[in-house]
Amino acid sequence: MIGSPTSIVAQHEALVSGRMSSRELVETCLSRIADPVGEGTRTFIRVWEKQARRAAQAQDDLLRAGYASSLLAGIPVSIKDLFDVEGEVTLAGTRALDDCPPAAADAPIVKRLKAAGAVLVGRTNMTQFAFSAVGINPCFGTPGNPWDRDRIPGGSSSGAAVSVADGMAIAAIGSDTVGSIRVPAALCGVVGFKPTQGAVSREGAVPLSTTLDTVGPLARTVHDCALVHAAIAGEIQTMPKGASVSGLRLAVPTDVVLEGLDADVSQTFQRACTMMSSAGAALRELPTGVFSDIRSENLNATIQSVEALAWHRDLLARRRPDYDPNVRKRVERGAQFSAVDYVRALGRRTELMAKFDAVTAPFDALILPTVSIIAPSMDECRRDEDSIRAQLIRNPSLFNLLDRPSISIPMHRPGEPPTGLTIVGERYEDCRLLAIASAVEELFISRSPDLLWR
Repeated sequence: MIGSPTSIVAQHEALVSGRMSSRELVETCLSRIADPVGEGTRTFIRVWEKQARRAAQAQDDLLRAGYASSLLAGIPVSIKDLFDVEGEVTLAGTRALDDCPPAAADAPIVKRLKAAGAVLVGRTNMTQFAFSAVGINPCFGTPGNPWDRDRIPGGSSSGAAVSVADGMAIAAIGSDTVGSIRVPAALCGVVGFKPTQGAVSREGAVPLSTTLDTVGPLARTVHDCALVHAAIAGEIQTMPKGASVSGLRLAVPTDVVLEGLDADVSQTFQRACTMMSSAGAALRELPTGVFSDIRSENLNATIQSVEALAWHRDLLARRRPDYDPNVRKRVERGAQFSAVDYVRALGRRTELMAKFDAVTAPFDALILPTVSIIAPSMDECRRDEDSIRAQLIRNPSLFNLLDRPSISIPMHRPGEPPTGLTIVGERYEDCRLLAIASAVEELFISRSPDLLWR
């Protein structure tokens, strides 16, 4: 991870004290975006250099006058190319939307970031229409994974994760339908948070699946994600406190999510479990039964594909050649499902959510590997994207269907391939989940002090 090992809170304190200016912080990010040997041209679809400099100067003036609208005041943030910004065409990672009218207004999350004083540095690259967890974009290029540039960053919030990992932004906004925040977070070694679906407005965002879409942050730490989440959710910014690893009741699901783990993921997950157990957490294996039902009944694919086709049908007829063939195939798959299939899938979702609530009630959280493999090479993905995509979304997609807040935090050590630990909370208990995740993160850092800034 490139950049100064400083959290948003520490940077805020430096800005308020005058030891650092927002303009300096923004210039650092912009220089990394513009670095000809870096990934900036593939990470960003649009960079707002002039606007970011003006906003940074404005925040510096306010801070010198004693006004700080929030802890994000003067902090550089990137947004996924999925959200409306007034006066710009929202491309969603594709040329197929380039003849659409500019947005008439900022999306609510953009308004809230601006109101919080965040400095928006640009739009980040993504899989076309957010319809893949691999992150490859044949139109705008694919940013290389910060660990190994020949490997995928994960998607669909590919540019969001790389912008944070490479120090081009302090935090990023992504979207997550079946893992599009948590997958790239895990593969790139950053933190990614998917809240309960209704916590953050999805207005002004190009939809993929109205039933499953969520909006959330990526950042370097759990605390940073919590601060950004509070801003875009319209909540009071507070630090997640009140949790300790000691005494936590943690469930380790045994069905589906531990199948086929590669050696790196298996090793780091076992080590993470040992650390949490040694710190006083009570870990218990849990055969949920629910995960097997979700997979065997193909519920995510049914809901996602039908809802995607409903939105894309007219655009696909008009701009078909501009679609990534892999994305087009997934959209068109929605025609394979009948109205009965779709309604039954929604009904089963409601049933399984209730069943899962009862199964997990005795626990504080669930823990599992975010994805079962480390980042594959780009060549592997070009040869067999569908198979790799299935591996990447298998675990995170479960919690979109079940509408559970979940967060991926790094569990690897410096020099190891990035791997992510997913922690899952109860629906609407997002703050409690962030507090638990923060406690686990602190435990990992205490055992390996250089872990955080790998």
